[in-house]
Amino acid sequence: MKITDLIASDKPTVSFEIFPPKRPEPSLFGEAEAEAAMARTKEVVRKIAAAKPAFVSVTYGAAGGTTGANTAAIAEFVQACGVPALAHLTCITSSRERIADELKSFREKGIENILCLRGDRPQGIRDQGGFKHAADLVRTCRDCSLIPDPSSLCLGGACYPECHPECAHLADDIAHLKEKVDAGLDFLTTQMFFDNNVYFHYLARLRSAGVTVPVLAGIMPVTNGKQIARICKLSGTSLPPRFRAIVDRFGEDPVAMLDAGVAYATEQIIDLFANGVNNVHVYTMNRPEIAIRIMLNLHGIVS
Repeated sequence: MKITDLIASDKPTVSFEIFPPKRPEPSLFGEAEAEAAMARTKEVVRKIAAAKPAFVSVTYGAAGGTTGANTAAIAEFVQACGVPALAHLTCITSSRERIADELKSFREKGIENILCLRGDRPQGIRDQGGFKHAADLVRTCRDCSLIPDPSSLCLGGACYPECHPECAHLADDIAHLKEKVDAGLDFLTTQMFFDNNVYFHYLARLRSAGVTVPVLAGIMPVTNGKQIARICKLSGTSLPPRFRAIVDRFGEDPVAMLDAGVAYATEQIIDLFANGVNNVHVYTMNRPEIAIRIMLNLHGIVS
């Protein structure tokens, strides 16, 4: 089922994100280790699927296909567990031919939802096919000469409520985003944010700029105080004082931080739902216990 169909109603939805094994190449790490890594990821998928999210997104590897080769396989397994999958696809190191092969693999496995991303350029690897921006990937996915019936795909994209780290001004970033949407995106998902007012103000600016597609709110339950500084630096996300106090107080205690992080994320989600934002995407970092606890907290709202 297409993501746009899933989120078309007024019913609140929650979706989750997982990532496939980082090192799937059996030639480098051994067949048994590669199979064990896949088995562990599939067990994560089973547990998250049991929480009954609206869909599960599956991230894509960096250059050279270090995890990209497994994205389609894991996304197929997600759907075998009865949950629609959203497969990530990055383009920064890809050729047009490779993108065509990836799309063919997705289609053969019954995957129709794709998140179009530029991706980060790994050190020492040059661009291969001229994909400098995600908009280039979106145009390629919509190219009738590349794949049959590209309109059957449901394409999503990423957006940054606090501005992309590589862009100096939010107005310019929104202009680039509109170009990406106009290239053929059906929906957007935001980078994480910890202050819902950031999302509301950003959404208003998107609508004023003519970006009318659905915008799913991205929420990350922070359960590790040591990781948050690095994550925020990479994403350009700011921490409100209230959240900083939580990390300062509980960040050194894993059990307490798990409780506090899930509680804070749950409160964000409930506030979003209460203010008319019906679709939330949770960055669960392959931790099914987080997904399960959030869905239990929201049982009476999303059931």
